[in-house]
Amino acid sequence: MKKKLKNNFKDKRGIIIDIFTNQPKDHCTLVTFNKSAIRGNHFHKKSTQYSFIITGKLKMLTGKVNKFGQLVGKIKHEIVIANTLIEHKPFTAHTFKAIKKSSMLAFVNGKRGGKNYEKDTFRLKKKLI
Repeated sequence: MKKKLKNNFKDKRGIIIDIFTNQPKDHCTLVTFNKSAIRGNHFHKKSTQYSFIITGKLKMLTGKVNKFGQLVGKIKHEIVIANTLIEHKPFTAHTFKAIKKSSMLAFVNGKRGGKNYEKDTFRLKKKLI
C-alpha cells in the first residue's frame, strides 16, 4: 500500500498532515539519506513497517519473499516523494535508493526499536539493489 497524504490544514504558518489516525505504533525512527545512499535490503517476518517520506526523492524496490528471504515474485520499482506513506507488510522485502538527499520516518508495529532493532529484521542474501 502506498498513498500520497493530503494536507489536513493549511494557513500562512504552514501545514498539518495526519500520518496516522487511531493506529498507535510501537516504534518510530528518523532515517536520512545522502544522494545515492541505499538503505533497507531486508524484510520482517512479524512486523509491519510504515515509511513516511518527509523530504527528497527515493527509488523504492519491493518484493514478496519466503521465510528464507528468497524472492517469490517480481521486484516492483517505484519513485516515492515527500508526503508519501508506504506500508511494508511481513515478508515484503524493501529497499530505498536516494535520487537526491532525503529523509523519512519509519514506524513499526512490532519489535524494531532500541535493543530490539534487529530482532525481526532479516537481511537479504540477494539484495534488491
